[in-house]
Amino acid sequence: MPDVPSHTPTDAAGATRPLLTRLVPLLVAAALLLGANGVAMTVIAVRGRLGGLSDTTIGVFGSAYYAGFILGVLVTPLLIRRVGHIRVFSAFAAINAIAILSLAVTPAGAAWAVSRLVSGIAFCGTAMVLESWLNALASNAERGRILSVYRIVDLGAITGGQFLLPAFGGGGPEIIVMIGLLFCAALVPVSLAREGNPPISDTTRINYLSIWRISPVAAVGCLTIGLTNGAFRTVGPVYAEGVGLDTDGLALLISLWVVAGAIFQYPLGWASDRIDRRWVLMLATVGAGVSCLFLSGMTAPAAIFLGAFLFGGFALPLYSLSAAHANDHAGPGQFVELAAGLSMFFALGAMVGPLLASAVMDRFGPSAFFLYTGGLHLSFVAFLAARLFTRDAVPASQRKRFVWLLRTSPVIFRLAGGQKPAKPRKD
Repeated sequence: MPDVPSHTPTDAAGATRPLLTRLVPLLVAAALLLGANGVAMTVIAVRGRLGGLSDTTIGVFGSAYYAGFILGVLVTPLLIRRVGHIRVFSAFAAINAIAILSLAVTPAGAAWAVSRLVSGIAFCGTAMVLESWLNALASNAERGRILSVYRIVDLGAITGGQFLLPAFGGGGPEIIVMIGLLFCAALVPVSLAREGNPPISDTTRINYLSIWRISPVAAVGCLTIGLTNGAFRTVGPVYAEGVGLDTDGLALLISLWVVAGAIFQYPLGWASDRIDRRWVLMLATVGAGVSCLFLSGMTAPAAIFLGAFLFGGFALPLYSLSAAHANDHAGPGQFVELAAGLSMFFALGAMVGPLLASAVMDRFGPSAFFLYTGGLHLSFVAFLAARLFTRDAVPASQRKRFVWLLRTSPVIFRLAGGQKPAKPRKD
């Protein structure tokens, strides 16, 4: 990497420092946040079951988290304009620690739903700040490498964080304290970094009707993925407990799901750049649906782990494939608005999905979880099949390159799409 970025730095001292030196504090903070948030999503479900809560109540916690995420998207830009990135990051990291630590001193129930709502707002806010910094530091030549490193940090932190659960157990205060410590620790590298506030980006206005007109497949796909993947991430531990997995098995289940999604991104993305993306979307969606049906009938741990690996491998790339398909139909300059809108479609699905999935499990048992997810995936296949006959494929010469997108916050799409912040700060 070159020593000096090709664009105006966010602080005068930054002009003489290597880019890697400037990135390290942000990436360390991101790893701490992503790891803490990833294991927190698992721990909530585990503690809920240990506290005797119903599946539906635990589903409410998952829905509250994604409702908070949506609120975070709306309020964070307003707060950044008022007090700046560093203060917003510090406040939200502290708030997230408080929300998590409150679980150790409040009875399982309504207070936990409030905690998860607050956590959703706070995590979205911290992610938006970090990704604004990364976007400000990235020149066009370095953008792809920075995004790749950020993906590795995301994958490693979420996967590694899961194993804090078997290390500390799910029922005692230790795991809650550990998660709180990680959120607090994320304050340190950002507070001590020499970076100033990055330029403030213009707020992206999302026209959902316009997004639907650009690509109904992508809109329905992201909504479906939210209903399924969002549900698995927040109430999947309830399924795991119901089929007899212990905390080690649960950590392995989530890790296999995440790692497989990363592995399968590359061949599916490569194929989608060369043939009609809808056929690749259909293949992956069928694979996800069949994996779900397979899991719905399995009780042996080895079979469950295999099914989870295949499910993650086919299901997790669907989001990036849907966004790439939509981008093929987008006009110049529409990538960031389109991708941010699709992330909100996902969040809306993820807000509803945990509640629906947990209600199904409450009524029909843990194996019904994957009947729910499998049914939704196969319904999306039917929608895809119908669209194949109503819209021509985009010629290969006009397809945009497939990009593996994260769902940490809508700001990540500025980094992926190459859009720089528009207005520098005056203070």
